[in-house]
Amino acid sequence: MLGVNLRPALVFAARKIIMPYNANTRNWKRVLLKLSGQSFSGHEKLGICPDTVKAIAEDIKAARESGIEIAVVIGAGNILRGEAASGQGMDRATADYAGMLGTVINSLALQDALEKLDVHTRVQSAITMSEVAEPFIRRRAIRHLEKGRVVILAAGTGNPFFTTDTAAALRALEIKADVVLKATNVDGVYNCDPRKYDNAVKFDELSFMEAISQNLGVMDLTAFTLCMEHNLPIVVFDITTRGNIKRAASGEPIGTLVRGRTDS
Repeated sequence: MLGVNLRPALVFAARKIIMPYNANTRNWKRVLLKLSGQSFSGHEKLGICPDTVKAIAEDIKAARESGIEIAVVIGAGNILRGEAASGQGMDRATADYAGMLGTVINSLALQDALEKLDVHTRVQSAITMSEVAEPFIRRRAIRHLEKGRVVILAAGTGNPFFTTDTAAALRALEIKADVVLKATNVDGVYNCDPRKYDNAVKFDELSFMEAISQNLGVMDLTAFTLCMEHNLPIVVFDITTRGNIKRAASGEPIGTLVRGRTDS
């Protein structure tokens, strides 16, 4: 996963970590929930499954009602992946912009599901489309969170060549979230794919450098380095188990915690 020429930059970023994260006090007030677009499609490969989105919305509502401020970033893998479309001949920048529009579609679907559950929700888009979403304004997003609203941050970073993982890390830092909760279809980080290998070993906790040295692929490299540089912890957990969003947001020891140090 890592090229030799990238390691000096990663080591430099690691040296900038100053304060170790205290894993014994997962008392998070504000979280950034990263959802894959694929999680919206249910058992299908593409599209949006209303029942699945409703279940996710119910879990977000439960977490919000526990007093935790929640922002959400959603991918668009259920609609279009920019990198994949580029591999089939589409211009990469154009493909990425199309993927950003896919994240807006998913964001509106989640907003609708949340509001049907009486959860006050705002969608903010990195690409201006005032008819359907507010523009992303950092202070406004923070104010929405302080008022108890769920804020869905759509359209990635607004720039091509950046994944929604990177958008999640960036937005988490901008809104001063305490943690990135990365929802996946497995219950944490393993040393190899648990769906292929019966002897796969799950990690309960990792340091950033351990994840890099073992090429574990927690997030894409840009997003992961951004979290590492600013000592923003990441929790990787299984979204397919109902109630796990609330458990992860509440600081329960589920999934895998990735942080600056593991010796404190």
